[in-house]
Amino acid sequence: MSADSCRVLAIANQKGGVGKTTTAINLGTALAAIGNRVLLLDADPQGNASTGLGVGLALRRKTLYDVLMEELAALDAVVKTGLPGLDLLPADPDLSGIEVELGQTPRRSYRLRDALAPLRADRYDYVLIDCPPALSLLTVNAMTAADAVLVPMQCEFFALEGLTQLMRTVDLVRGSLNPSLEIQGLVLTMVDRRNSLSTQVERDVRDHFGEKVYATVIPRNVRVSEAPSFGKPALIYDLKCAGSQAYIRLARELVGRERGRARASG
Repeated sequence: MSADSCRVLAIANQKGGVGKTTTAINLGTALAAIGNRVLLLDADPQGNASTGLGVGLALRRKTLYDVLMEELAALDAVVKTGLPGLDLLPADPDLSGIEVELGQTPRRSYRLRDALAPLRADRYDYVLIDCPPALSLLTVNAMTAADAVLVPMQCEFFALEGLTQLMRTVDLVRGSLNPSLEIQGLVLTMVDRRNSLSTQVERDVRDHFGEKVYATVIPRNVRVSEAPSFGKPALIYDLKCAGSQAYIRLARELVGRERGRARASG
């Protein structure tokens, strides 16, 4: 596999509580389940993606902090999740101080991109970066390292406002750090078809962003919400629930988009 065939996707939204980490975990699991080699990179100091994959603090001997601050090789911080095809580069609370610690260090926004370069060569088909819910140096590093941004957004009143802020951030990164960065797509999460507001927000988003919005939507689902407390992706906790089935459809749709992009560019 060539370096160009590895796609790095930053899963980002500056608004919290939109299903970003849930999407990172379950999309990564679904992509691995359909035959891809996937690295989930936890770039959030809360470490929720790591916890949600059953990798507790005691198992995080090396983390993204060591990669960014101690220049540890990224591969040396990767842990196996126990799920075939899915690896994890974990995070811990030490990451929260990285903005201050790096200060005005040269190329501080390129730390993650430089660290991921060796992994892109022939090891993974997809690297998914779970970003923190804020415009921080970690988010900027993720977008600088990424080929594209995947945006989970909840169908609620303030969703479009948060999306506007995110688009500004993408434009800033594209203008100064990563000219090829693109929006890979928008994923509507926690959708409740019984709620008229949810339906209205979905209509507005589709009208504004067109084909960028995935056809697959992620429904509000109790089993998906329960899964992280057991340290399992929803697809392992309850494969047959509506949320798990939606993430499988999302993974297939994403792969289809990526294949279409590759054909168009090559």
